[in-house]
Amino acid sequence: MIIATWNINSIRKRLAQLDRLVDLAAPDVICLQETKCADALFPRKEIEDLGYVHQAYAGQKAYNGVAILSKLPLSNIDLHRHCGRDEARHVSAVVGEGNRAVKVHSLYVPAGGDIPDRELNPKFDYKLKFVDAIADFFAGHHGLSDAAVVAGDFNIAPLPSDVWNHSRMSRIVTHTPIEIAALERMKRALYFIDALREVHPAENPVFTWWSYRAADWQTTNKGRRLDHIWITPALKDRIENVDVLLDVRHWTPPSDHVPVVLTLKS
Repeated sequence: MIIATWNINSIRKRLAQLDRLVDLAAPDVICLQETKCADALFPRKEIEDLGYVHQAYAGQKAYNGVAILSKLPLSNIDLHRHCGRDEARHVSAVVGEGNRAVKVHSLYVPAGGDIPDRELNPKFDYKLKFVDAIADFFAGHHGLSDAAVVAGDFNIAPLPSDVWNHSRMSRIVTHTPIEIAALERMKRALYFIDALREVHPAENPVFTWWSYRAADWQTTNKGRRLDHIWITPALKDRIENVDVLLDVRHWTPPSDHVPVVLTLKS
Protein backbone atom coordinates (compact mmCIF):
# COMPACT_ATOMS: atom_id res chain seq x y z
CA MET A 1 0.00 0.00 0.00
CA ILE A 2 1.38 3.39 -1.02
CA ILE A 3 0.05 6.37 0.95
CA ALA A 4 0.85 9.96 -0.05
CA THR A 5 0.10 13.13 1.85
CA TRP A 6 0.17 16.62 0.34
CA ASN A 7 -0.94 20.08 1.32
CA ILE A 8 -2.17 20.90 -2.17
CA ASN A 9 -3.12 24.53 -1.44
CA SER A 10 -6.33 24.48 -3.55
CA ILE A 11 -7.35 21.28 -5.26
CA ARG A 12 -9.14 22.98 -8.14
CA LYS A 13 -6.11 25.15 -8.91
CA ARG A 14 -3.77 22.15 -8.87
CA LEU A 15 -5.91 19.36 -10.26
CA ALA A 16 -3.47 18.87 -13.15
CA GLN A 17 -0.64 18.57 -10.63
CA LEU A 18 -2.60 15.91 -8.78
CA ASP A 19 -2.69 14.01 -12.07
CA ARG A 20 1.10 14.37 -12.31
CA LEU A 21 1.50 13.10 -8.74
CA VAL A 22 -0.52 10.01 -9.62
CA ASP A 23 1.76 9.34 -12.60
CA LEU A 24 4.89 9.96 -10.53
CA ALA A 25 4.17 7.99 -7.36
CA ALA A 26 1.15 5.76 -8.17
CA PRO A 27 -0.25 6.04 -4.64
CA ASP A 28 -3.10 3.80 -3.56
CA VAL A 29 -4.24 6.46 -1.08
CA ILE A 30 -3.77 10.23 -1.18
CA CYS A 31 -4.39 12.43 1.87
CA LEU A 32 -4.85 16.08 0.97
CA GLN A 33 -4.94 19.23 3.07
CA GLU A 34 -5.97 22.80 2.28
CA THR A 35 -8.25 21.70 -0.53
CA LYS A 36 -9.93 25.12 -0.18
CA CYS A 37 -13.10 23.86 -1.79
CA ALA A 38 -16.67 23.56 -0.57
CA ASP A 39 -18.03 20.02 -0.84
CA ALA A 40 -20.47 20.95 -3.62
CA LEU A 41 -17.56 22.07 -5.81
CA PHE A 42 -15.19 19.21 -5.03
CA PRO A 43 -13.94 17.73 -8.35
CA ARG A 44 -15.19 14.26 -7.59
CA LYS A 45 -15.63 13.11 -11.20
CA GLU A 46 -12.21 14.31 -12.32
CA ILE A 47 -10.61 12.46 -9.42
CA GLU A 48 -12.60 9.32 -10.20
CA ASP A 49 -11.13 9.52 -13.70
CA LEU A 50 -7.66 9.39 -12.12
CA GLY A 51 -8.59 6.04 -10.59
CA TYR A 52 -9.66 7.21 -7.13
CA VAL A 53 -13.31 6.19 -7.08
CA HIS A 54 -13.41 6.02 -3.30
CA GLN A 55 -13.34 9.48 -1.73
CA ALA A 56 -13.80 11.04 1.68
CA TYR A 57 -13.66 14.80 1.88
CA ALA A 58 -14.72 17.74 3.96
CA GLY A 59 -14.35 21.24 2.63
CA GLN A 60 -14.79 24.91 3.31
CA LYS A 61 -14.91 27.75 0.85
CA ALA A 62 -11.48 29.33 0.28
CA TYR A 63 -9.63 27.76 3.23
CA ASN A 64 -8.97 24.55 5.17
CA GLY A 65 -10.39 21.35 3.69
CA VAL A 66 -9.13 17.76 3.92
CA ALA A 67 -9.62 14.66 1.80
CA ILE A 68 -8.75 10.99 1.48
CA LEU A 69 -8.68 9.65 -2.08
CA SER A 70 -8.37 5.91 -2.52
CA LYS A 71 -8.19 3.17 -5.12
CA LEU A 72 -9.21 0.79 -2.34
CA PRO A 73 -12.66 0.69 -0.71
CA LEU A 74 -13.34 3.18 2.07
CA SER A 75 -15.62 2.60 5.02
CA ASN A 76 -16.40 4.25 8.35
CA ILE A 77 -15.88 7.73 6.90
CA ASP A 78 -15.97 10.45 9.55
CA LEU A 79 -15.38 14.19 9.71
CA HIS A 80 -14.06 15.16 13.12
CA ARG A 81 -14.58 18.60 14.68
CA HIS A 82 -12.27 19.79 17.43
CA CYS A 83 -12.21 22.62 19.97
CA GLY A 84 -15.86 23.44 19.31
CA ARG A 85 -15.17 24.86 15.85
CA ASP A 86 -16.94 23.93 12.64
CA GLU A 87 -13.77 23.52 10.59
CA ALA A 88 -12.75 20.96 7.98
CA ARG A 89 -9.38 19.92 9.38
CA HIS A 90 -9.68 16.19 10.08
CA VAL A 91 -11.27 13.38 8.10
CA SER A 92 -10.78 9.65 8.59
CA ALA A 93 -11.74 6.41 6.90
CA VAL A 94 -10.93 2.72 6.99
CA VAL A 95 -8.96 1.82 3.85
CA GLY A 96 -9.22 -1.70 2.50
CA GLU A 97 -10.91 -4.74 3.94
CA GLY A 98 -10.16 -7.69 6.17
CA ASN A 99 -7.01 -8.12 8.22
CA ARG A 100 -5.08 -5.67 6.00
CA ALA A 101 -7.48 -2.79 6.59
CA VAL A 102 -5.90 0.41 7.89
CA LYS A 103 -7.57 3.41 9.54
CA VAL A 104 -6.28 6.53 7.78
CA HIS A 105 -6.57 10.09 9.09
CA SER A 106 -5.93 13.19 6.97
CA LEU A 107 -5.11 16.04 9.34
CA TYR A 108 -4.49 19.76 8.95
CA VAL A 109 -3.22 21.48 12.10
CA PRO A 110 -3.73 25.27 12.35
CA ALA A 111 -0.69 27.37 11.40
CA GLY A 112 -0.80 29.44 14.59
CA GLY A 113 -0.07 32.95 13.35
CA ASP A 114 3.24 34.74 13.73
CA ILE A 115 3.67 35.47 17.46
CA PRO A 116 4.59 32.46 19.65
CA ASP A 117 2.71 33.71 22.70
CA ARG A 118 -0.59 32.22 23.85
CA GLU A 119 -1.77 35.41 25.52
CA LEU A 120 -0.80 37.82 22.77
CA ASN A 121 -1.82 35.60 19.87
CA PRO A 122 -5.18 33.78 19.96
CA LYS A 123 -4.23 31.81 16.83
CA PHE A 124 -1.22 30.34 18.61
CA ASP A 125 -3.33 29.47 21.64
CA TYR A 126 -5.86 27.75 19.37
CA LYS A 127 -3.13 25.76 17.64
CA LEU A 128 -1.89 24.36 20.93
CA LYS A 129 -5.42 23.55 22.08
CA PHE A 130 -6.09 21.84 18.76
CA VAL A 131 -3.02 19.61 19.05
CA ASP A 132 -4.03 18.70 22.61
CA ALA A 133 -7.53 17.87 21.39
CA ILE A 134 -6.08 15.62 18.68
CA ALA A 135 -3.97 13.81 21.29
CA ASP A 136 -7.09 13.21 23.39
CA PHE A 137 -8.99 12.08 20.31
CA PHE A 138 -6.46 9.42 19.36
CA ALA A 139 -6.14 8.17 22.92
CA GLY A 140 -9.92 7.81 23.11
CA HIS A 141 -10.69 6.43 19.65
CA HIS A 142 -7.98 3.83 19.03
CA GLY A 143 -6.48 0.89 20.85
CA LEU A 144 -2.72 0.44 21.02
CA SER A 145 -2.89 -2.59 18.72
CA ASP A 146 -4.84 -0.82 15.96
CA ALA A 147 -3.36 -0.39 12.49
CA ALA A 148 -3.65 3.35 11.90
CA VAL A 149 -1.98 6.10 9.89
CA VAL A 150 -2.23 9.84 10.53
CA ALA A 151 -0.92 11.91 7.65
CA GLY A 152 -0.98 15.59 6.93
CA ASP A 153 0.27 19.08 7.48
CA PHE A 154 0.97 19.24 11.20
CA ASN A 155 2.48 22.74 10.92
CA ILE A 156 5.15 21.75 13.44
CA ALA A 157 8.75 20.76 12.69
CA PRO A 158 9.81 18.81 15.78
CA LEU A 159 13.51 17.97 15.28
CA PRO A 160 16.50 20.32 14.91
CA SER A 161 17.11 18.71 11.51
CA ASP A 162 13.52 19.52 10.48
CA VAL A 163 14.36 23.22 10.09
CA TRP A 164 17.12 25.08 8.26
CA ASN A 165 18.40 26.79 11.43
CA HIS A 166 17.47 25.26 14.77
CA SER A 167 18.69 28.13 16.97
CA ARG A 168 16.92 30.84 15.00
CA MET A 169 13.77 28.83 14.30
CA SER A 170 13.26 27.89 17.96
CA ARG A 171 11.79 31.39 18.39
CA ILE A 172 9.56 31.06 15.31
CA VAL A 173 6.09 29.52 15.20
CA THR A 174 6.30 25.89 13.97
CA HIS A 175 9.51 25.08 15.87
CA THR A 176 9.03 26.52 19.35
CA PRO A 177 9.58 24.26 22.38
CA ILE A 178 5.93 24.50 23.46
CA GLU A 179 4.69 23.36 20.04
CA ILE A 180 7.20 20.52 19.94
CA ALA A 181 6.10 19.40 23.40
CA ALA A 182 2.44 19.46 22.35
CA LEU A 183 3.24 17.39 19.25
CA GLU A 184 5.19 14.91 21.37
CA ARG A 185 2.14 14.46 23.60
CA MET A 186 0.05 13.79 20.49
CA LYS A 187 2.64 11.26 19.37
CA ARG A 188 2.57 9.45 22.71
CA ALA A 189 -1.21 9.09 22.56
CA LEU A 190 -0.83 5.91 20.50
CA TYR A 191 2.95 5.50 20.56
CA PHE A 192 2.94 6.76 16.99
CA ILE A 193 6.05 6.19 14.88
CA ASP A 194 7.37 8.96 12.63
CA ALA A 195 7.62 6.84 9.48
CA LEU A 196 10.03 9.15 7.67
CA ARG A 197 12.53 9.07 10.52
CA GLU A 198 12.50 5.29 10.46
CA VAL A 199 14.04 5.54 6.99
CA HIS A 200 15.96 8.84 7.14
CA PRO A 201 18.16 9.23 10.27
CA ALA A 202 17.10 11.91 12.72
CA GLU A 203 20.28 13.93 12.16
CA ASN A 204 19.70 14.24 8.39
CA PRO A 205 17.96 17.47 7.32
CA VAL A 206 14.62 16.81 5.61
CA PHE A 207 12.20 19.59 4.60
CA THR A 208 8.73 19.54 3.03
CA TRP A 209 7.86 23.27 2.99
CA TRP A 210 9.57 26.37 1.60
CA SER A 211 8.18 29.89 1.73
CA TYR A 212 6.77 31.47 -1.40
CA ARG A 213 8.87 34.52 -0.50
CA ALA A 214 12.09 32.76 -1.47
CA ALA A 215 12.71 33.43 -5.16
CA ASP A 216 15.14 30.52 -5.38
CA TRP A 217 13.86 28.21 -2.67
CA GLN A 218 16.13 25.30 -3.54
CA THR A 219 19.37 27.30 -3.44
CA THR A 220 18.62 29.07 -0.16
CA ASN A 221 16.92 25.90 1.17
CA LYS A 222 15.36 27.60 4.18
CA GLY A 223 12.85 24.83 4.62
CA ARG A 224 10.89 23.11 7.35
CA ARG A 225 9.46 19.60 7.71
CA LEU A 226 5.83 20.38 8.42
CA ASP A 227 4.25 17.41 6.63
CA HIS A 228 4.27 14.05 8.35
CA ILE A 229 3.10 10.47 8.16
CA TRP A 230 2.83 8.69 11.48
CA ILE A 231 1.92 5.06 11.93
CA THR A 232 0.94 2.95 14.92
CA PRO A 233 3.37 0.25 16.12
CA ALA A 234 1.22 -2.43 14.45
CA LEU A 235 2.47 -1.14 11.08
CA LYS A 236 6.14 -0.61 11.92
CA ASP A 237 7.36 -3.85 10.37
CA ARG A 238 5.56 -3.00 7.13
CA ILE A 239 7.54 0.18 6.40
CA GLU A 240 9.35 -0.26 3.10
CA ASN A 241 10.24 3.31 2.17
CA VAL A 242 9.36 6.98 2.67
CA ASP A 243 10.03 9.56 -0.04
CA VAL A 244 9.82 13.35 -0.08
CA LEU A 245 9.03 14.45 -3.64
CA LEU A 246 11.12 17.62 -3.85
CA ASP A 247 10.63 18.15 -7.58
CA VAL A 248 6.93 18.81 -7.03
CA ARG A 249 7.89 22.20 -5.55
CA HIS A 250 8.93 23.23 -9.09
CA TRP A 251 5.53 22.45 -10.60
CA THR A 252 3.57 25.55 -11.52
CA PRO A 253 1.64 27.02 -9.96
CA PRO A 254 3.51 25.60 -6.96
CA SER A 255 2.18 24.65 -3.59
CA ASP A 256 4.60 25.69 -0.86
CA HIS A 257 4.48 22.07 0.36
CA VAL A 258 5.67 18.88 -1.32
CA PRO A 259 4.19 15.40 -0.99
CA VAL A 260 5.48 12.75 1.40
CA VAL A 261 4.96 9.16 0.26
CA LEU A 262 4.96 6.08 2.50
CA THR A 263 5.23 2.59 1.03
CA LEU A 264 3.98 -0.24 3.24
CA LYS A 265 4.77 -3.86 2.51
CA SER A 266 1.74 -6.01 1.75
